[in-house]
Amino acid sequence: MADEQLDVPLNAIRAFVSIARERGVTRAARSLGMTQSSVSRYLANLEDYLGAKLIQRRGRDTELTEFGRLFATVVTEPLDTICYTAQRMRRRPQREVNRIVVRTSLTTLAYTLLVPNIQAFSKEYGGAIVDIVNSLSPPAAGDGFDVLITRDLSVIEPADQWELYSEQLVCVGASALVAGKGPSTINAAPMLTITSRPDILPTWLRAMNLTPADIHSGARYDHHYLALPAIANGNCLLVAPEIIVSHLIRDGLVTVIPGTRVPSGMVYRVYAVDRSGNPQLARLFCRWLVRLFRQNSAGSA
Repeated sequence: MADEQLDVPLNAIRAFVSIARERGVTRAARSLGMTQSSVSRYLANLEDYLGAKLIQRRGRDTELTEFGRLFATVVTEPLDTICYTAQRMRRRPQREVNRIVVRTSLTTLAYTLLVPNIQAFSKEYGGAIVDIVNSLSPPAAGDGFDVLITRDLSVIEPADQWELYSEQLVCVGASALVAGKGPSTINAAPMLTITSRPDILPTWLRAMNLTPADIHSGARYDHHYLALPAIANGNCLLVAPEIIVSHLIRDGLVTVIPGTRVPSGMVYRVYAVDRSGNPQLARLFCRWLVRLFRQNSAGSA
């Protein structure tokens, strides 16, 4: 006779993923619209199925065991994908539109990386619509967005977060200007200044053990996206985050001067806020964005 325990307890896995995400049985029950006893029963059934403890209680707090953290990491993304796909394929009218709002404080990044690739996400996830808005102001709980992409803003409300990119600064110039040349090229052409990121050039100079006297100051631009065409087509240099010039590097329009890559100390993150009207699609978008950043970081190295 078949052993019933061989059937994978999917409802119990869903309850456990909610416990891991909400950091507690009570909050998970509230999130799932279930009783606390039902969630606890699902947890017990899953632990019995796996033969291992998934959580440990320390007073009123609930923490995942090492095995629990590993299991949550492995099953969370596939479960979100299954739930999202099942909702999208329901054969009846849905109340929720297959749509999310992505807010970003990184205008140039949106222009150079996000927008050109957004249709790939839409195609991968059944025609999902992604609205993109830009704002430099700190986000508030009443703002209408599902995902926040930022380098310098903080989210004070509950949200899942992913690290996208540890910012690397590079000095670039038109390939015809700097290709095959070394760091001595730095003082052979004017260096553009970006007024919206006044921290970049001083940070890069310190890391390179240089002073402002070691470079030729060039024109000033408000934003990187205004300076990129000037760099690709002119006799000038620019220190910029590598991620926003990766497409120009890949297309052979600009070249990184060897030995000029340094970390800025800034970290790009993406947040899927808990109050999102479409939380599964928001989390899927965040994971897709992590993959996109990895591909572009590898391609520009």
